[in-house]
Amino acid sequence: MQRGSGILLHITSLPGPYGIGTMGKEAYAFVDFLQNAKQTYWQILPLGPTSYGNSPYQSFSTFAGNPYLIDLDLLAESGALTKEDLAALPHPASLEQVDYGMLFAHRFALLKKAWLHDKEILAEEIATFRTKNAYWIENYGMYMALKFESGQQSYQNWDASIRLRQPDAMADAFLRLKDDIDFWVYLQYRFFEQWNALKTYANEKGISIIGDIPIYVAEDSADAWAHHEVLMLDEDRLPLQVAGCPPDYFSEKGQLWGNPIYNWTALKAQNYEWWIARMRAALSMYDIVRIDHFRAFSAYYSIPYGREDAVVGEWIPGPGMDLFHALKGALGENLPIIAEDLGFMDDGVRNLLRDTGFPGMKVMQFGLVPDENSEYLPHNYPKNSVSYIGTHDNIPLCGWLEDASDAEREFALRYARAGQHNHHWSFIETLLASPADISIITMQDLLGLGKPSRMNTPAIPDGNWCWRLKDMSCFTADLENKLSTLTRTFSR
Repeated sequence: MQRGSGILLHITSLPGPYGIGTMGKEAYAFVDFLQNAKQTYWQILPLGPTSYGNSPYQSFSTFAGNPYLIDLDLLAESGALTKEDLAALPHPASLEQVDYGMLFAHRFALLKKAWLHDKEILAEEIATFRTKNAYWIENYGMYMALKFESGQQSYQNWDASIRLRQPDAMADAFLRLKDDIDFWVYLQYRFFEQWNALKTYANEKGISIIGDIPIYVAEDSADAWAHHEVLMLDEDRLPLQVAGCPPDYFSEKGQLWGNPIYNWTALKAQNYEWWIARMRAALSMYDIVRIDHFRAFSAYYSIPYGREDAVVGEWIPGPGMDLFHALKGALGENLPIIAEDLGFMDDGVRNLLRDTGFPGMKVMQFGLVPDENSEYLPHNYPKNSVSYIGTHDNIPLCGWLEDASDAEREFALRYARAGQHNHHWSFIETLLASPADISIITMQDLLGLGKPSRMNTPAIPDGNWCWRLKDMSCFTADLENKLSTLTRTFSR
């Protein structure tokens, strides 16, 4: 991966009039900003359809795109919607927070209007798209149709015949819900139409997209329903063990994610076919793929199903290089993957990272400890790494400085050679000067924002994933010039 720098800003955090950032004109304007500021990378969070809690790391499908990100103005330009349709949408209470409840209440009815307009006009294009994505899209479309028919119940609460995918029940559901299934397929057609156009525009401007996939699939997802054989589920499709992290920096009771654990024995027996399909899809969406919680490929933390926290659990060996030999054999030796190797590290994880050749991650905030020559301090970063001041899981830098102890704050400011004002620029400069091939700055840190702009607080279930930019006014020529000057200075 070439030496460069970029910005971490999820699409939902872009400004816009319809309650959430989308793949519309603001996204294209952000790409223009990146180009003018001499950036190389745009990092985003997972693009899958979000479920309860609105986390992009808990998705109804690892293959599908989030319908909320479909830009309504682009649909109107194509004739699928009218200006009157858009004007009738309720206004969000805040332009700086995503109101997911409002989106759920109103967005799908509007998108259904677009489908009714387009379903005959685009029938041939949708059919071609459907064939190309046959591995996952039929299961996803039926899963979503059944989910809405059941009043949003988990598939584990559906009638046993459809929960267990008995052939007669599946055939009956397909006939009964054909129009609804077609609607969900249409939304994926429109999502990927807009995403591919945006990605092409970014690539033409010299911007590579760093995408993100969670290592696990959600317990209630089309993936778990359609591919139960690759997960540790019982005969009723309930998990036997679930994923999480033991007590750590973020939480004294650990993090209970609740995702079902993979059945790595079954996956190995199929030569990791499901993982190959997943990575092939991710590599077609993004230029570079960040795999969240990479350490679980070495050893994963397994928690008995039904526990209320992650205190009780055990470490179990993962597939290791066996999986990556299969992926590289199917998809190419030099896979553009970033390994999120944060958290509990041991020799097993370090050896796996070395053997794959993938760059790991370094987070400056983790190293700002007085009198410790931490591996997370920029002067210690290896060349083959991706560096951050903080990620979407961290408090923005200015908030961290506000909460830090006097000793931590004094050390951090001294390390970054910060002056009396605009401390964040000193940390940005320190990051960009590091040996790491790639340096990524969160939008919050680039703008010097504080605690209210935090994207996610791990182990806290509420109030996350909502932060947005109010408008595009922050993307000034002065900001472009300042960032581009530093980028050139440090050969990024």
